[in-house]
Amino acid sequence: MPLDESESAITIANPDFGSFDLISETLQRRQALRTTDALRWRNRQLSARSLHGRDELLTGLNATQAWIPSKYFYDSLGSQLFEAITRLPEYYPTRTEAAIFSRQIDDIARVAGRGRNLIDLGAGNCEKAASLFAVLQPAQYVAVDISAEYLETALARLRRQYPGIAMTGLSVDMSEGLALPDSIPADGRLFFYPGSSIGNFTPADAAGFLSDLRRQCLQHGGLLIGVDLIKEKSILDAAYDDALGVTAAFNLNALNNVNTVLGSDFDVRDWRHLGFFNQTMSRAEMHVETRLAVDVNWPGGSRRFEAGERIHTENSYKYSVEEFGALLRRTGFHNVTAWTDQRNWFALFYASA
Repeated sequence: MPLDESESAITIANPDFGSFDLISETLQRRQALRTTDALRWRNRQLSARSLHGRDELLTGLNATQAWIPSKYFYDSLGSQLFEAITRLPEYYPTRTEAAIFSRQIDDIARVAGRGRNLIDLGAGNCEKAASLFAVLQPAQYVAVDISAEYLETALARLRRQYPGIAMTGLSVDMSEGLALPDSIPADGRLFFYPGSSIGNFTPADAAGFLSDLRRQCLQHGGLLIGVDLIKEKSILDAAYDDALGVTAAFNLNALNNVNTVLGSDFDVRDWRHLGFFNQTMSRAEMHVETRLAVDVNWPGGSRRFEAGERIHTENSYKYSVEEFGALLRRTGFHNVTAWTDQRNWFALFYASA
């Protein structure tokens, strides 16, 4: 499943250790500079994203095979629905990944190192990263997510629980690349990308994304990433089309979010969810399909969708351990270590830069 979506950005910074009256004037000044820099960076991101988002949606909706970028799953409601998906019996990745962390955490900490600047990509509710704080002991925590409102709520909770860790929240559309503000230390970066979101990229785009992360690691950098592995079609079909219909609601809600962003008039009652594993392409796919012929309008344009016509909303590519290890090495990483669960359904990789 992919990353989160919202139309605004946030910057949240925690004090260093201790209460406010113990923070020195130097630390306060440094924090103010970090906040100002991140706010300026945020405003630049917002302006570019607004223009790009509309153009991107129009390109997809007007294509012969219509498509919507999967980032539009993640408005505030979509983020909550995805959190519910992770608790479904059919959706194995979250609990399988958690089991690997639980069993291998000491070895992971030994290999990945402690005291790094932990950069959590697609942070969501931040719970996965927070579960590692005690072992990884990050010098700074940077939560990166496209859903600013959802991220702000999560970080507000975390800074009460961990007042000794400096925290920053950045609303970023990672499908457009990742460029961190100057306030994030360049050295000692540990990029954390759990949950198999790398599968939302095509293999070629995944290679470009990983190469970009490698360039941003600089001194003593590394990557800790979750990857969903190839398995039986029946297991993957159920994971993307659960019996309770939560994934269907998550998929259809993307149309509501498109209405908000584009000013279109999709009616979710006219559409149904499709989710399945495409064995030829080694990817799970999600689509919305019309129940009847419909006309969808937006400012300056429209499109007629015939009955049974689909809009492609997501791909989630699956890899073998060998394939993904080779991809990491090809994109400039080295010293690749992998941990898997007992059924080889999921893998965690660490690679250094």
